[in-house]
Amino acid sequence: MARILVVDDDPDLVESVTMILEKKGHEVIPAYDGVEGMEKAKTVKPDAMILDVMMPNKDGYEVCRELKGDPAYRNIPILLLTAVVSHIPTTTYTYRDGMETEADDYVDKPVEPAELVRLIERLIQKK
Repeated sequence: MARILVVDDDPDLVESVTMILEKKGHEVIPAYDGVEGMEKAKTVKPDAMILDVMMPNKDGYEVCRELKGDPAYRNIPILLLTAVVSHIPTTTYTYRDGMETEADDYVDKPVEPAELVRLIERLIQKK
């Protein structure tokens, strides 16, 4: 069983991802914005993170860059889960920004539950 931090400002998404991962035997720690996600990453030191990009207070790119830049947290695998690609024409976020954060993987919303489980479990096994 792995401890997975799920950071997203959409409570419904956090709840559905939590149910999917708990069904597979994982412990899920929820956070609802980037600041809360950073705090929980540092206190809980999860086995992996699922991190949204477009969030209030601190976006997922910034959270990812900060964690990957800190030797104490650099080894936490991070899966960016985001709708950025569908919002590129209307936001300042880009796909390239995501690749420059050193995230371990990147997947677009919506994602099939089985695919999400496969991606996060693959990251945990690599750790």
